[in-house]
Amino acid sequence: MQGIQQYILLGICLLFGQLSFAQYVVKGKVLDETNVGIPFADIYVKNNSDLRTRADIEGNYLMRLQVGEYYLVFSAMGYENREFYLVVGEATKEVNIQLFPVKVKDLEEFDFSEKRRNIGREIVMRTVGIKNKLDYNQYPHICDVYIRAKDEKSGTVHYSEKDQEKDEADARFDDVEKLKEKKMQELNNTNMVEVEMNRSYAPPNNIKEIRTGYSKRGNDRNLYFTTTAKSNFNFFQNTLSLDDLSKSPVQSPISTAGILSYKYQLVEKIEREGQPTLNKIKITPRNIATSTLEGFIWIQDSTWLVEKIDFTIIKGNLYIYDNFSVQQEFEIYGDTMCVLKSQLMSYNVAYRKEKFEGSTVVNYSNYNFKPDFKKGLFGNELAVTTEEAYERDSTYWSGKRLTPLTEEEQRFIKQRDSIENLFTKTSYLDSIDSVFNKVTFWKVLWFGIDRRNRANKTQWTISSIAAMMRPLYIAGPRIGPDFDYFKKWDNEKTFDSYTRVDVGLLNGDIKGYTNIRYLYNPFRQSRVGVNFTHNYDLIRSYDALTQVFLRDNFIEKTSGSLYHDFELLNGLYLENSLTYTNRRPLPEGTKFIRWFDKELGNTEPPEFIQYNALILDFMLRYTPFQKYMREPKRKVVLGSKWPMLYVFYEKGIPQLFGSEVNHDYIRFGAMQTFKIGTLGTSKYHITTGRFLNQKILRPEDMQYHRRGDPILFSNPMYSYQDLDSTLPTMNWYFESHYIHHFNGALINKIPFMKKTRISTVAGGGYLWVPEHNWTHYEVYTGLERIFKFARRRLRIGAYAVFSDGNQINPRTSFKISFAILDERSMKFTF
Repeated sequence: MQGIQQYILLGICLLFGQLSFAQYVVKGKVLDETNVGIPFADIYVKNNSDLRTRADIEGNYLMRLQVGEYYLVFSAMGYENREFYLVVGEATKEVNIQLFPVKVKDLEEFDFSEKRRNIGREIVMRTVGIKNKLDYNQYPHICDVYIRAKDEKSGTVHYSEKDQEKDEADARFDDVEKLKEKKMQELNNTNMVEVEMNRSYAPPNNIKEIRTGYSKRGNDRNLYFTTTAKSNFNFFQNTLSLDDLSKSPVQSPISTAGILSYKYQLVEKIEREGQPTLNKIKITPRNIATSTLEGFIWIQDSTWLVEKIDFTIIKGNLYIYDNFSVQQEFEIYGDTMCVLKSQLMSYNVAYRKEKFEGSTVVNYSNYNFKPDFKKGLFGNELAVTTEEAYERDSTYWSGKRLTPLTEEEQRFIKQRDSIENLFTKTSYLDSIDSVFNKVTFWKVLWFGIDRRNRANKTQWTISSIAAMMRPLYIAGPRIGPDFDYFKKWDNEKTFDSYTRVDVGLLNGDIKGYTNIRYLYNPFRQSRVGVNFTHNYDLIRSYDALTQVFLRDNFIEKTSGSLYHDFELLNGLYLENSLTYTNRRPLPEGTKFIRWFDKELGNTEPPEFIQYNALILDFMLRYTPFQKYMREPKRKVVLGSKWPMLYVFYEKGIPQLFGSEVNHDYIRFGAMQTFKIGTLGTSKYHITTGRFLNQKILRPEDMQYHRRGDPILFSNPMYSYQDLDSTLPTMNWYFESHYIHHFNGALINKIPFMKKTRISTVAGGGYLWVPEHNWTHYEVYTGLERIFKFARRRLRIGAYAVFSDGNQINPRTSFKISFAILDERSMKFTF
């Protein structure tokens, strides 16, 4: 038996020796016509397909070849094959190759239809062949745009003119407050926004909106496409990145790749006198994993110009809405170009007890394809809203609507205007407040008591009975109220404060804190604040849940902080604070709930001599080329395609005001979120840091790497899922995190899986801490699904984590996560 093992071992050695003998690396990147990496392109040796490799998701490849001469073939679906002559010598070769889409006539070989001729696909192929000429977005232009977005809660009752006249008459005799409440409830069921703008555009994606009219009636939370700066429904592109609508880019049926991904069926030929025959073609996806549209397209005979589009996005990838469709109508400009004339978007979303039906009408007019743009017009500022835009009256809007109001919309506007006339502005706002401010049983018990004055733009809140309770807290349960106050001025400046005072049920000790902030420059998000605290504190504030609430992590503190946050330049932010604090051990005799001490391995609070600390810190973060919209008094940030870079510095100041700390700490980092075509969304975070000075370094000021939670999947951008120790670090370390959400790109290939709305996720992390001789790496994969929860989107995930390192044996663990969608940024925390 031993001899057999020796022969096997010898064979393995010889095999690996053969494979490694005289082999040299050939590497590079496979790019498309726009110099973007082509995912999963194939690279192989001509006449020897066994020598082959495949590019990664970004188009990078690597293969090993022996010394010699080769013809390499580079291949990807939808692109022309390309050969490259290569001489491999005793050195690494780097070959970057560019592939180009196959010509329309060459797509005949990809005929997935039945044996009979597919007329519908042939017509679309004709359009694809000249789509760059048809697309008006290939040329700089200026146009006027009118947008009307509206949504309506299901079950809304519409009132006739007689009903309104009766209400006005009743107001003279009946209870005015009840009438106001009734009318207010009616208005809350419908919301509408109207926007008028002048839009400038220069290829490939430079946009500048000058908004000259803006009217909002009601709440715009569920309204879509109130600006052209966020998403562009240009179906002449290969893919559409609709970041505020869909988790994944949408592949267009009017593209080379689309020809291979969609089915086309001619369903009607429309004969028209004096005009080319119009072909109505049905579009259906071959594979809903990557092709997310279905609907119809109308194309002219002989000219192959597109006159109309009607597409629906298949369920599964929408962020907020349950259903979404878009209709576009084009006018022919100069007999060779399709110019967008109008768009109609329809969408809806249903919650447990209510459903919203929405629609957005967009009209484009007065095109000028010979614009004289001023120097510096285009940049990071994509839109500007003028002061006058908010002052437009009904007469102004009636002359701007190219798409007339429906009868329901006319009734809604007339009803609202009648209420504005029926009640003065002040009394109207009072009527809204009277409903909001009404004290009810559930507000006292669960939601909290609010008092709002819309006229003065103030609001304060006292916590409910339920919110006063803290059943799980340091040193036992606590009870006490919070108080929140908010004030806003017409210039968008704000003042807000939050205060909480509570008492411990075990120890009778009074604790509390207050935070006061003033936003003095809304456009630059410049804010000053002060914070006072007399409370418990944690030595390791960022640690696993099983460790945070161990008693050896508890201390007491009394502190005061001054802080100032502001934007220095577009995308460059400085956040700094100065904190003076007194830290001390918990008082002798402090009582605790000790029910689970044995299971948790709990010990007693730390003992040390109280001391004072004065600490200064700042965070400088920069996002290059940050896009934004300028409102009259504020700034709306739209994001950037570049990573966010940051540096954090903390200084423990010695001696001043009796401070007994002396340390300096610096940390550098970079993080970014980006999409990889139709394959999903990736996010990474890389960071490193060290103490430059640790002369007097207290445990509370040390930096820790957080251990993983036993069940919960913590935020993978800042923590590891299976790190079994909390590591304090003094010297340089390297920390990296990565996660990729496939958004259905993989699992939807399985029949019927897209209907389940389950998606796959994968990622990992790497940690290197030289001072502890600690290396940890992990990979994870999981399934996630988004649910509706109290008019929000809740994502629940289940994951398997595989970890290894030089301090542990390979192992597997299982985790779950819960995340809420931020509807402002349309992003989850990870």
